[in-house]
Amino acid sequence: MLILDEPTNHLDIETREALVEALADYSGAVILVSHDWHLVELVADRLWLVADGTVRPFDGDLEEYRHLLLAPERDAAAKEDGGGARRASRREAAERRVALEPLRRRSRRAEEAAQLLAAEQSALDRRLASQGLEGAALVEAYRRRAELSRLIAEAEAEWLAAEEAIETAMAAG
Repeated sequence: MLILDEPTNHLDIETREALVEALADYSGAVILVSHDWHLVELVADRLWLVADGTVRPFDGDLEEYRHLLLAPERDAAAKEDGGGARRASRREAAERRVALEPLRRRSRRAEEAAQLLAAEQSALDRRLASQGLEGAALVEAYRRRAELSRLIAEAEAEWLAAEEAIETAMAAG
């Protein structure tokens, strides 16, 4: 059994993907505590609700879980104004989703770019290891490899910045 608490904090994209693959291949039980919704969506096959001193299976998906977490706030607000707060809460949640979408797109684009660049770099590494490159071709291959390393680092930094912005926005909302 693995017990993981926020395992993706401070991981680069490649290591995060390796973790997802390792967890998918792991045949034992995994208890995962994470604010990384993407990770949970990729690896969790069951959700458990821990609340009020109990643990029970949760039959819904992550979106339903999010609504459940927000329900006490909505219920309290609804009691205060007879439903107007519920409408306002739904409107605010919709506005948050709309506001977060550009950040999520930015995150996905950066992650995809880093993966494509890493794949190109791996192919180049295989070429450098297996073929007898010489002269200008060898110099060009090493120049491209250095450029790929720089581009991968930039894409990973962009991805991490977008993910942190998403987490910050979700915590503020």
